[in-house]
Amino acid sequence: MNEPHGASPRLPRASLAIAAFSTIVEWYDFTLYLYLATVLSRVFFTAGDSILVTLGGFAVAYLMRPVGAMVFGHIGDRYGRRQTMLASMTLMTFAMLATALLPTHARIGPAAGALLLAIRCIMGFSVGGEYTGVVAYLLEGAPEDRRGLIASLAAAASEAGALLAAAVAALTVSAMSEEALVSWGWRIPFLVGAGLAAAILLARATMRESPEFERQRVRGTIPRNPLRHSLAHHRAGIVRGFAISALGSITYYVGITYVPVFLTSTRAIDEAGALWLATIAAVAVIAVTPFVGALSDRWGRKPVLAGLAILSAALPIAMFGLMGTSAHAYGMPGAVVLALVAGGVSAVAAAATAEQFPGEGRLSGLAFGVTSATAIFGGLAPYVAQLLLERTGWASVPGAMIAIVACAVLPIVLTMPETAPRRLARVNRA
Repeated sequence: MNEPHGASPRLPRASLAIAAFSTIVEWYDFTLYLYLATVLSRVFFTAGDSILVTLGGFAVAYLMRPVGAMVFGHIGDRYGRRQTMLASMTLMTFAMLATALLPTHARIGPAAGALLLAIRCIMGFSVGGEYTGVVAYLLEGAPEDRRGLIASLAAAASEAGALLAAAVAALTVSAMSEEALVSWGWRIPFLVGAGLAAAILLARATMRESPEFERQRVRGTIPRNPLRHSLAHHRAGIVRGFAISALGSITYYVGITYVPVFLTSTRAIDEAGALWLATIAAVAVIAVTPFVGALSDRWGRKPVLAGLAILSAALPIAMFGLMGTSAHAYGMPGAVVLALVAGGVSAVAAAATAEQFPGEGRLSGLAFGVTSATAIFGGLAPYVAQLLLERTGWASVPGAMIAIVACAVLPIVLTMPETAPRRLARVNRA
């Protein structure tokens, strides 16, 4: 599914760096919301099922991602990758600032929770085209033999956003009394995010357009209706993108971002300790992501993804079982192992999903496959994991969810064509 092999225009390193590291904002916000779920449940909702309602807001926001992805994907495929990245970041900046300024349940009652969920939907809509737009931009502007590595930097930057969210949340929770935290302290992390988003927006204004989109503009091959074009010509790519993203989403959102909620729900670790543990896990992911991305350039996307799918099927049940015990010493290795596996999948998935489509209609194809899988296996997964945990009392149930998805995805990975340009070149020479 790659463009023809050979020399291709490259973007300046500054544009690639801005694009790669701008995904910090997206993951900062969504990870922050999940890490502060127990705090937000006390601020915006009444007692009882407040944690489930808060996680439900996370899931509802994710259901808006495919809608946003289709809208922003259309913009990116018709008017340029740069335009869609500017538009999505503008809306994200507004949503984060609005969250920080929301009135609480103590002030306006149930309407506070409704406002929070409405803004989460706006955030989910804006984020819909964010990650896919960035990955496409990086893939199209990188040297062909380093696409896996450079595209994986978007995943690494996402983890940097998650790390920042965990650190800011942990500092906020640790430094404040319960009264101050619920009264006003919870706003600080969201204000930090709004400032970060505004800075990224200004930096993006200096970026150049993707050389792939410029090629389409010169040759007159920009599709009139990118969504229809993708559905008509790239159904197999959409299915493969969905499968790869399903594995990446559930390993990330259940294996990393849900872990603090899991640990506090099972009383294995307190709130502050769980957040610090999540911070350590994020560091591990940042370390492994570029390594796996480079490995996929050398060995190919297919074998690396297959190996990670096998690990995703074999390890999570045991790791959640370890973390669910009352011994704090087991929390660290369990969380780190899950984070390394999830980080590896995210690293290779960045390039592998984008390479399922040619440049024409690429963002729209990713919208159908990748973003819809993220909504189901990312947004809904923490809610379902928490619900099953409360209903069954089995600590390993979140790990079982990951294993089931991995087993379903593995046959698709094993039968998909190789897309790494370096690997394809070796096959052609042979």
